[in-house]
Amino acid sequence: MPPKSQSFIPYNIGFELFKKIYLHSVKKKILVLDNYDSFTYNLVHYIESSGAFEVDVFRNDEICINKISIYDVFVLSPGPGLPQDSGIMLSLIEKYGSEKPILGVCLGMQAIGECFGAKLENMETTYHGIADSIFIKDQSDILFSQLPQSFVVGRYHSWCLSSLNFPSSLIVTSIDGYGTIMSIRHRDYPIYGVQFHPESILSEHGQAIIDNFLNHALKTITDRKERSAML
Repeated sequence: MPPKSQSFIPYNIGFELFKKIYLHSVKKKILVLDNYDSFTYNLVHYIESSGAFEVDVFRNDEICINKISIYDVFVLSPGPGLPQDSGIMLSLIEKYGSEKPILGVCLGMQAIGECFGAKLENMETTYHGIADSIFIKDQSDILFSQLPQSFVVGRYHSWCLSSLNFPSSLIVTSIDGYGTIMSIRHRDYPIYGVQFHPESILSEHGQAIIDNFLNHALKTITDRKERSAML
């Protein structure tokens, strides 16, 4: 038996299998960026229920952009105001969007849209605590895996992404009955956004949507680390 000071690989498993077990067993770290919203800890509860992630929460002006590289996944919470007034949120998307899974909720989705060239528009109708139906346009979107093509969600917003001159790098994955954009994903990066609040009691399938994102994020992280370990 090797001295305690040495690390060792169990003799009865191969090195490649050991690496896979290790990569899957270590909890991944999520940063939930709190945009000063009362729903933030509902999101945190949904994430923590998966048991696969260590979750930290910082408000958007409480942590420096250079201090967040330790996180594997980012969740951008809802919040008041506009993306440009939300601390490091836009910088986070710009710096890590091509590398790490990101989920933006409400204001978080609007920030993702703006980062990739979409425009915001002020809606004629303000939605605050409204249960409304959305319609899935992209059945291949991982957020809506094994979910109905239409279901009810909770809406709390007065701004939305404009569909005019919508950037080709983003894909609209669901809309409401009037064609308002209700969710998006990036064409090439593991970036997803929902305009509605999956963590709201008004939303059907909210936990499933969060779980679908987390499962995909975990696979993305593990695949990337396995590739790096082979180099």
